[in-house]
Amino acid sequence: MAELDRQNALDHVVVMMFENRSFDHLLGRLYQPGEVKSFEGVIGKDLSNPIPPWAEHGADRGVVHYGVAENMNTPYPDPGEEYPHINTQLFGHIDPLSNRGVSGERMVVPFNAPANPDQVPKMDGFVTDYISAFIAEMGRQPTYDEYSQIMTGYTPEQMPVLSVLARGFATFDHWFADVPSQTFTNRSFFHAGTASGLVVNAPYGNFPAHNSAETLFDRLEAHSLTWRVYCDPPSLYSLTGLIHAPRLRTRFATHFLSTDQFFEDSHNGKLPAYSFIEPQIIGHAHNDMHPAFIVQTPDVNLDPPSSLIAGEDLLARVYNAIRSSASQTGSNCFNTLLMVVFDEHGGTYDHVPPPPATPPDPAGPPGQMGFTFNCLGIRVPAIAISPWIPEKTVVTDTYRNTSVIRTLRERWNLGLPFTARDADAPDLSRVFALDVPREPENWPDVVARPVPIFDKSVVPLDAPLSPLAQAVTMGFLELAKQLGQTVPEIEDPARLKGGEAIELVHESLGRLFPGLQRS
Repeated sequence: MAELDRQNALDHVVVMMFENRSFDHLLGRLYQPGEVKSFEGVIGKDLSNPIPPWAEHGADRGVVHYGVAENMNTPYPDPGEEYPHINTQLFGHIDPLSNRGVSGERMVVPFNAPANPDQVPKMDGFVTDYISAFIAEMGRQPTYDEYSQIMTGYTPEQMPVLSVLARGFATFDHWFADVPSQTFTNRSFFHAGTASGLVVNAPYGNFPAHNSAETLFDRLEAHSLTWRVYCDPPSLYSLTGLIHAPRLRTRFATHFLSTDQFFEDSHNGKLPAYSFIEPQIIGHAHNDMHPAFIVQTPDVNLDPPSSLIAGEDLLARVYNAIRSSASQTGSNCFNTLLMVVFDEHGGTYDHVPPPPATPPDPAGPPGQMGFTFNCLGIRVPAIAISPWIPEKTVVTDTYRNTSVIRTLRERWNLGLPFTARDADAPDLSRVFALDVPREPENWPDVVARPVPIFDKSVVPLDAPLSPLAQAVTMGFLELAKQLGQTVPEIEDPARLKGGEAIELVHESLGRLFPGLQRS
């Protein structure tokens, strides 16, 4: 192999983006106090959230203390993740007449935002919001045991792959999502530094119709650099493609491939300059680490197999593929950075207030729901894996998802900032602190637990859709229609069953991405 040089550490970048977990939720117990110089975790802290007086069960307890998740499918049902929900989580405020017990898509002005726009988040509304979201989702008040699960997180023993990699390389304990809202806007910020003023997923036709912002993918092509989006089977479509459809539609057939191709490309040293990996996101047996949300089964709080267990299995396979790549030319274990990131916190608890942020267009008008993009989203896990990084590295400075495009833009000479947001994002270069790389045989070994087979008898796919899943299904069908696909008319979404909805979405959107079709 050619002489190793730290300047080549970013020749190839692979990003694996998971869904909807906060830093405290997955990595808050990564280190014991004093084990490393500094680590902003949960051990040794008295963390809690107040129980609202209008809770019908357990309000006399006053607060819910932070604890350990009892199973690998927590929290169930899925917390609220839209901008109004997150306002409640941040500030503890919820409009009692208009927005309590109402789904995020039906909340109204002022969207639970505080009266004082400069108010510092107290991170004390997670229990309040979860009870409200539970009512909207399940049609009843939750018990104490049901809502207290929002104040739980996982141990390193429960998350062995993620934790071993975080300890074996670099973890960022002040890495934030870019927007205090949900999936589409945060994924758009990740690759464009903006979401064209859009704050929430709905109406679902907005992104494919109006999100015309220049992306990292455009800039890579303009500078003759290669890229691919790899989607894990049985995914038949890509969220990245759909969110950036105005820019990427002509690339659906050529640049969106299965992770089967990723493993082949990695083995052969043929990874592109930039690889973005999407787990299986919509469907049973999903491995995106997203909490369960597809079917409404009030008496069963499982989403087998756990998306956390399945996500760790995928992460282990991707890590091992890069670790074992010893190609003499092209990509290999010494010139490839693997970033493990999450799009947003998805409503799970975190105790660190997000800081203010520079709006993408400081002189522009407010965006959807009146949000000015002047605050970051909640803290999420982020891990950098490279042989040029010392083990047990903890980066304590404030970073965010747009730090990735800032770093690549400068390292690959891609031109001016996309927006004012990525212009002042911190660069990742400081994590490459070693002068001599670590040989792959000295990298940590990871062992993922076996992924349970999806058991239809536990959560049958003929179960009715939850209200959230109804909205998501109808939204994706509308999105497919916006992109010119033939979509069946659904008169009553409440009559859709889980399996039926999954097939409708896959069939309607799947035709757009021929590289992801089932063989």
